[in-house]
Amino acid sequence: MNDLFARHRQVLPDWLALYYDEPLEITHGEGRHVWDANGNRYLDFFGGILTTMTAHALPEVTKAVSEQAGRIIHSSTLYLNRPMVELAERIAQLSGIPDARVFFTTSGTEANDTALLLATTYRRTNTILAMRNSYHGRSFSSVGITGNKGWSPTSLSPLQTLYVHGGVRTRGPFAELNDRDFIAACVADLRDLLGHTRPPAALIAEPIQGVGGFTSPPDGLYAAFRKVLQEQGILWIADEVQTGWGRTGEHFWGWQAHGQSGPPDILTFAKGIGNGMSIGGVVARSETMNCLDSNSISTFGGTQITMAAGLANLSYLLEHDLQGNARRVGGLLIERLRAVAAQLPGVREVRGRGLMLGVELVKPGTDEADPKSASAVLEAAREGGLLIGKGGGHNTSALRIAPPLSLTVAEAEEGAAILEQALRSAY
Repeated sequence: MNDLFARHRQVLPDWLALYYDEPLEITHGEGRHVWDANGNRYLDFFGGILTTMTAHALPEVTKAVSEQAGRIIHSSTLYLNRPMVELAERIAQLSGIPDARVFFTTSGTEANDTALLLATTYRRTNTILAMRNSYHGRSFSSVGITGNKGWSPTSLSPLQTLYVHGGVRTRGPFAELNDRDFIAACVADLRDLLGHTRPPAALIAEPIQGVGGFTSPPDGLYAAFRKVLQEQGILWIADEVQTGWGRTGEHFWGWQAHGQSGPPDILTFAKGIGNGMSIGGVVARSETMNCLDSNSISTFGGTQITMAAGLANLSYLLEHDLQGNARRVGGLLIERLRAVAAQLPGVREVRGRGLMLGVELVKPGTDEADPKSASAVLEAAREGGLLIGKGGGHNTSALRIAPPLSLTVAEAEEGAAILEQALRSAY
């Protein structure tokens, strides 16, 4: 056991998860690569859990952070903050939500917590609809709406949560239906559920479930849900912490695959916008955002140095059409992985869109999750020079692939080749 690992175990919680049998210390990065403390170089296909969105050590972001740090780092929201206003203006315009207001937080957890506060206050009820297999953060309220047992350490909650079908297309009671019938069955389930409870405050949903293994419903499900929700004034919260900013390639926001009934009432974001800096936030219609009747501030949300990073990162993403790159390179990558999967009995499904891809593993000849092999593939990929993630619902058996959006075709081919060898070593 190396010294840093021993020190980690001595002073940090036992439940603070680490990847790998011999945990990795990443010391620096550049572009789509990182290096560990032993000098080993890795192609990064996970980006610090989808957080390093554009590239490691992106010069434009590094310069913006350095210049802002030389002026002022922080002042709190009690003072006017030009970078915060400028980033809020851009996000409000990009969100698709009319008359939008933006509130900045430090994480996706805090963003979802704020969204729940707004929805329950606006609707005067603490009942929330959430999706099975979902993940929304680690705070007391967000754990209470997380439909993934592996990430929900307590059943206690300030909220009454009711779970809805539909977040996982290929498992569950409606898996055998075609897309149209799947949506109809999920809508019927939602209508039935609403007939047995007082009207909830909101439905919160990830357009593509992140920790759940990059699963998603057919396009249009949440649009169909929204028609039902609007009959009772129930809000729709789109958790875009992992799907936002063009990662899916086809859309800038995940909700746009379900936009036939209009934009969400509330949108939450985090992770990639800061390219590693701690930025989260909430976008909501002004009527909803302004429903709080007491004072509030954010000490660290919207601080000048993180807003400078966010502005530089967002500008780079838009000016270099990284959404288009995610669509093109991600399309090549998913086809390459599906060709490999067709030859391996332990790969149940390769799914996702853009540069947000999941590879679900099962025990060969069965439909049973195979977390042991998922861990083995993770280790083998690392040995080959590739970092990936993992996740999943009933059991952690899905590999999660989410490189920086500037990934090149050559790097996609290199990563796919390493992952192919890692999969073949397990099966």
